[in-house]
Amino acid sequence: MFLEILSPEKSIFSGEIFSVKVPGEFGEFEILKNHAPIISSLKAGFVFIINRDMNKQKQEIKGGVIEVISNKIIILVS
Repeated sequence: MFLEILSPEKSIFSGEIFSVKVPGEFGEFEILKNHAPIISSLKAGFVFIINRDMNKQKQEIKGGVIEVISNKIIILVS
């Protein structure tokens, strides 16, 4: 899967990943390969990324929107 996290000022993350966990408005959820298409709002919290080498990292966000289509994930954050 390919993930991009973008803010109005810059690209925060761009690369191939294994999974990503995000703070949805109604609870945290995880995106894995071949996830159904989805658009959802995000609340303040942390985005947890596991890359293809199984290394973990996290990125704090203040809120935003996630879109998942055909193993491409775009997260727009404020």
